[in-house]
Amino acid sequence: VAAYFLVGTAVTKLGIRRKQAQGIAEKREGARGPENVWGSALTGAVCALGYAFFPHPLWWLGYSASFAAKLADTVSSEVGKAYGRKTFLITTFQSVPAGTEGAVSLEGSLAGVAAAAGMAGLAWGIGGEWVGESPFWLGICWLAGILATLAESWMGVVLQPRLAWMTNEVVNSIQTTLAALLAVGLGSLMGIGS
Repeated sequence: VAAYFLVGTAVTKLGIRRKQAQGIAEKREGARGPENVWGSALTGAVCALGYAFFPHPLWWLGYSASFAAKLADTVSSEVGKAYGRKTFLITTFQSVPAGTEGAVSLEGSLAGVAAAAGMAGLAWGIGGEWVGESPFWLGICWLAGILATLAESWMGVVLQPRLAWMTNEVVNSIQTTLAALLAVGLGSLMGIGS
C-alpha cells in the first residue's frame, strides 16, 4: 500500500506544469482524497480481511493484483499525459487529445506494464508463506493487473459517458475487483494454495 501511495503520488507530479496548462492534471496537484482511497483500496482491504479470517495464499494474490492494477492505471495515465506523443482511444484507435477518458499511449502503456510488474514483484518478494510454492504466482499477479487496466480504459470510453453514476472512483473499484477476481481465478486453475 505504501509503495502504491509513494509511486502513485510521484508520477502524478511528472510534467505537472504541462498537465496543468492543458487542464488534464489531477485535482489538488495529485493529493489523494477519501474518494480515491475507497476506489483504489477497497478491494485490497476486503482481500486483507479475507486472509485474516480465512488464511489462504489466494487472498494475498487477489490483494496484490488489485494494487498491481491500480498502480498500472495511475502510472500509465500520468506518464501518458506527461510524455505520450500520440494518444488513441482504446476502442477505435482514433487519435484523441491526452487526458481523454479511455485514451492510451505507447509511453503510458509501457510504463503501466512496468509498474504492474514492479508491484507484482514487490508483493511476491514480501509475500513469504502467502505466495506459496507456485512458479506462476508472479505472472498471474502481473497479467491480472494488466488485463484489469485495459478493462478500465475500455470502461472509460464505453460505460462512463453513458452511466452518470459511474464516476472515476467507481471505475477504479471495478478495476481493482476485476484484477483480484482474475488473479484468484487463474491462481485456482494453477493450483495456488492447493
